[in-house]
Amino acid sequence: MVARAYTVAFQGVEARPVEVQCAVSPGVPAFSIVGLPDKAVNEARDRIRSALSAMSIALPSKRITVNLSPADMPKEGSHFDLPIAVALLTAMDVLPADAIEETVALGELSLDGSLVPVLGALPAAMRAAEDGRKLLCPAGSGAEAAWVDATCVTAAANLIEVVQHYSGLAPLPPATPGEVIADAGAKDLRDVKGQERAKRALEIAAAGRHHLIMVGTPGSGKSMMAARLPGILPPLTPFEALETSMIHSLAGLLDEGGINRTRPFREPHHTASMAAIVGGGRGAKPGEISLAHNGVLLMDEFPEFPRTVLETLRQPIETGEVMVARANAHIKYPCRFMLMAAANPCKCGYLADPNRACSRAPVCGEDYLGRISGPLMDRFDLRIEVPPVAFRDLELPGDGESSATVAARVAAARALQEARYDGKPQCQNADLEGEALQEIAHPDGEGQALLSKTAERFQLTARGYHRVLRVARTIADLDGSDAVRKPHIAEALSYRLMGARGL
Repeated sequence: MVARAYTVAFQGVEARPVEVQCAVSPGVPAFSIVGLPDKAVNEARDRIRSALSAMSIALPSKRITVNLSPADMPKEGSHFDLPIAVALLTAMDVLPADAIEETVALGELSLDGSLVPVLGALPAAMRAAEDGRKLLCPAGSGAEAAWVDATCVTAAANLIEVVQHYSGLAPLPPATPGEVIADAGAKDLRDVKGQERAKRALEIAAAGRHHLIMVGTPGSGKSMMAARLPGILPPLTPFEALETSMIHSLAGLLDEGGINRTRPFREPHHTASMAAIVGGGRGAKPGEISLAHNGVLLMDEFPEFPRTVLETLRQPIETGEVMVARANAHIKYPCRFMLMAAANPCKCGYLADPNRACSRAPVCGEDYLGRISGPLMDRFDLRIEVPPVAFRDLELPGDGESSATVAARVAAARALQEARYDGKPQCQNADLEGEALQEIAHPDGEGQALLSKTAERFQLTARGYHRVLRVARTIADLDGSDAVRKPHIAEALSYRLMGARGL
């Protein structure tokens, strides 16, 4: 007799179904696992043996063979412990075969039989729902998996509870979802003194999901303003929250099964490796650009990042997804993020101040910002110079607009975009292209004349030309205008032409 249980193997955010087949046959006593298991899966034999011994269940003196099908797909992780254990208990007639075959199981076993929470419970629950099965997981993962209400989630604290549940002695209640994590309190934009142009650029970037780069002297407030960007962004939609949480589940970032409706805000240090930013390493885990999916990726000291890391951002910015290619795996992660970069104008930071600039000015500025390639710079919709804050502005009371006021305008602009795109998820002005761009963002006669003249004079690329139209459409939305007019084009061009390199 061959007993069957079901689990999943993770390839990116996708949970691939795996059938766990267990056969107990006459022969020399042995316990073998086949089907491309890694070291952690092979070690499941000792954990299962000890857990069953703690339950006073002895392994039969026969040959035990466990096959993980499909056999040509790599199996990694300790979450295979529980499905292998329930398949073995089914083969030993301890658990009912029909109930186990209707369940997807995952969980790590301790030597005393208790179940340890594992990564990926949320994607596993999604797969169970798609396959029409229930989910069995550790108690610590139940609150996370229960967010998928299309399947019944059973969360057990140990292997004894699993046996009692399926034997009918002590059925377990369905798991309940974790809490929606409240925003801890975003920093207020009112704290920023002066810098009205930079705050306007933040508002436009938030309204249309445009990429933004700020260049300015040290202490001008670039990082301060960037930290306040989450406070003006709208909360994640239920679809976006679930999609983002699936990535965070694989990275182990969900606290006690709670889901956060605040958009992700990631700010890696400039010493981060390519694997940390793009994804990779052992198991090809998601990188910072994927952890920032549906949110913001802040890269402070942008030119200080390794050149190879910066260049790898070009394709994800355009496509919204990244392929992590390794010798034994090709894994795709979503990474639809808003890139916000901050940089000093040169190495010393005081290029425009003749009293404080170094002896290499202005060559040092060209060398420093030259670390950002032209094609990458061309992908920033908004480029602004952040001047030093005047001392008289620092002495003024904080009477600027609050984050709540700006957030209301951003939400109104995004509501217009949602209605325009028929509620299509994950579609903002930054995504416009082709005929839709020409139809929705086409300026009036005066605006078109200004754009054509400026594009020819400053030799805008085709990408730059289209990005000006997208930004102008967002400015029109903030203005409540159905048409893109000359003032909207003029403002969008000002952010394009007064950037870090005066392009």
